Amino acid sequence: MKLKLLFTIILLCCYAIAIGQTRGELEEQRKKTLEEITYVDGLLKNTEKQKSESINSLKILGQKVNLRESVISGMGQEIDLLNERIDINRQAIDMMESDLKILKEDYSRAIINSYKSKKINPDIVYILSARDFNQGYKRLKYLQQVSKFRRNESEVISQLKLEIVSTKEKLENDLERISDLRHKEVQQKEILVGEQQRKTKVVKNLGNKEKQLKKELEEKKIIADRIEKAIAKIIEEERKKSIKNELTPEQKLIGEDFSVNKGRLPWPVEKGIITSHFGVHKHPVLKYVTENNFGIEITSSGMNLARSIFKGEVTAITAISGANMTVIIRHGIYYSVYTNLVNVKVRKGEEVNTKQIIGEVYQDPSASNNSTIKFMIFEKQYLDPELWIAKN
Repeated sequence: MKLKLLFTIILLCCYAIAIGQTRGELEEQRKKTLEEITYVDGLLKNTEKQKSESINSLKILGQKVNLRESVISGMGQEIDLLNERIDINRQAIDMMESDLKILKEDYSRAIINSYKSKKINPDIVYILSARDFNQGYKRLKYLQQVSKFRRNESEVISQLKLEIVSTKEKLENDLERISDLRHKEVQQKEILVGEQQRKTKVVKNLGNKEKQLKKELEEKKIIADRIEKAIAKIIEEERKKSIKNELTPEQKLIGEDFSVNKGRLPWPVEKGIITSHFGVHKHPVLKYVTENNFGIEITSSGMNLARSIFKGEVTAITAISGANMTVIIRHGIYYSVYTNLVNVKVRKGEEVNTKQIIGEVYQDPSASNNSTIKFMIFEKQYLDPELWIAKN
């Protein structure tokens, strides 16, 4: 009985700790996501001041919708976890109350039997009626053990009562937490509906500017082609150099460290949201039109500083028409590319450290002075930067 009770309590405590850790992670993630939503709101307010809608503002709004959906999803996961813990607590309470009932009955019988035994044959008579001293001593020790057992039984019953009360309190707290989460979930869903309607309206309004959008997309493709050719030329020159001169041990080590830190590298800017992802994607407005991105775009509010994502050597600094300045940094066999910069702070051949400022991201007056950096990672081919930088 005691082992079963002890196992129940230990299992309940271990599960509660595991649930608590997971809930803590969900709460922390929700806090960060809501902070990011607040930041996105600031970007949207900047675009609203111009009273003009653009693809970039649509992407920002789309990101806000995604973040809101993430918050709602996280709340749902937390509610599920709490329901699991409530079920476990209810089962534990049923088991403990059943054990308590059995313990009380056993303890009650033991007390009654002890009372009857003492009435017929008191302890002192029981001891003195022994054949000799040794038997009397053994009878004394036996009575002491019986007394100790009863005290232990009494303590177990008291402890179990306290555990039941504590578990019931936790259960009530979880029920209140679920009620609060469901209320907040409803609020978030109402906000989400409004944001989705706003997004639909922006898509519709932009859809009426098909010619303008196609022209902007064509211009963007031309600039992207210039960037790709410039980068390809620079990297080809570096490849030819590397054939003649092998990487130094230090450069090899930097490349290995860069690879090991995949998924943990800092962002190329301190603050911002990803408004264009890597790879081929459908155009947010134009039907049957796709965009192919060799990197990602990160949009920030106002002036923002670009920084190196890892230690390395500045391989090239070049001006590209329509994309301002581009800085390429080599990290062993890897290259990180930062485009749309002004006021570059580094020189070709300079050794840079992780998070070292390399320039300012261009503020676009036509986009409410928001700044967008185009960021790429290359190693034999273009890699998805989102797989390399840390989750923001």
